[in-house]
Amino acid sequence: MSDERESKDSGPTRGDDGDRPRRGPHDGRQRGRRDDRRDERPGAPRTGSADRGRYQGGDDRRSDRRDEDRPRSQSGSPVRRGPGGPSASRDAGRPQGGRGAQGARGGQRRDGQEGSGRPDLERRGGPRLTPKTPRKPEPRIREGVTGHEVDRGVKNQLRTLSKENAEGVAQHLVMVSELLDVDPSAALAHAETAVRRAGRVPAAREALGLVAYRMGDWARALTEFRTVRRLSGSSHLLPLMVDCERALGRHAKALELAQSDEAANLAIDDRVELAIVTSGLRRDLGQLDAAIAGLSDLVRRLSPNRPSAARLYYAYADAKLAAGDAAGAREWFARAADADHELTTDAAERLDELDGVEVLDLSPEHDEDEELGSETPEP
Repeated sequence: MSDERESKDSGPTRGDDGDRPRRGPHDGRQRGRRDDRRDERPGAPRTGSADRGRYQGGDDRRSDRRDEDRPRSQSGSPVRRGPGGPSASRDAGRPQGGRGAQGARGGQRRDGQEGSGRPDLERRGGPRLTPKTPRKPEPRIREGVTGHEVDRGVKNQLRTLSKENAEGVAQHLVMVSELLDVDPSAALAHAETAVRRAGRVPAAREALGLVAYRMGDWARALTEFRTVRRLSGSSHLLPLMVDCERALGRHAKALELAQSDEAANLAIDDRVELAIVTSGLRRDLGQLDAAIAGLSDLVRRLSPNRPSAARLYYAYADAKLAAGDAAGAREWFARAADADHELTTDAAERLDELDGVEVLDLSPEHDEDEELGSETPEP
């Protein structure tokens, strides 16, 4: 009887972490195989958690890969070990718990070499722990950019990062702002770097979305804008989202988004931008009267000193011209030119076209071309 009791007590038992979900490098699942064989002695190392490697830079980068493809929840569904589960075939025939091959021999590894008692990470994890694509080198920061140039709202978002990482991300965001209009490709490199380092920061995702929007990559821009709305809870990018849907040819979806509850709660300048996009959408559908009507209320209530006034007046004049109202178009092109102190539109040129004024290009390049073209070839 004593022999039977002793043999039962010394048999292998399953460890208490047999049902612990495992995390992978990309979707939060299956980080690597967990070795259930561990020493049950008090103070013995738990070998099942040695494999939880991360990408360099922390959780911000690891979470980026989930958001780059599509908006989704912040974590994947846990995968439980058990009969028929994803890891059942790998764990078949392996000792469960107890004093296994490791730990029971004082930290000796199965290959005969002395070690810390941990299984070989390379043998356990395999290529799944290695990033599928090599990390790109970070683009150069212009001398003099400190990162303190970002506004207060962005600084508040960056407080979730370490001080060093926050400073680096802020520098890349400043470079995006500087290069967006002059070199979109370079701006894209800085925006992607900011997202790799701070994928859960809305300002970084917004910067990447704006660069993609400027480059005409509508699908990517829309994905980033959706991510910003989910992370921040703000709908200030709704006009750009509607414009992306319009550019992708999904006019019904664009109209549905423009008429959503979030649209009614936008700030005044964002409402103006949404009205401009919606007016263009109506014109795409051949609804010229609706394109004018969607702007008529705002143009009479908005102050000419508002930053968005020039663009609103310009869109209203353009809609009237498309409907055949040349006189009304001239009136509002003139108002747009008066309100456009930053020269963000070509309202003055459009006004000259309606008045029949011919504008000559007197730039040095134009004069040189005229001189070359006026030369008479020798016989």
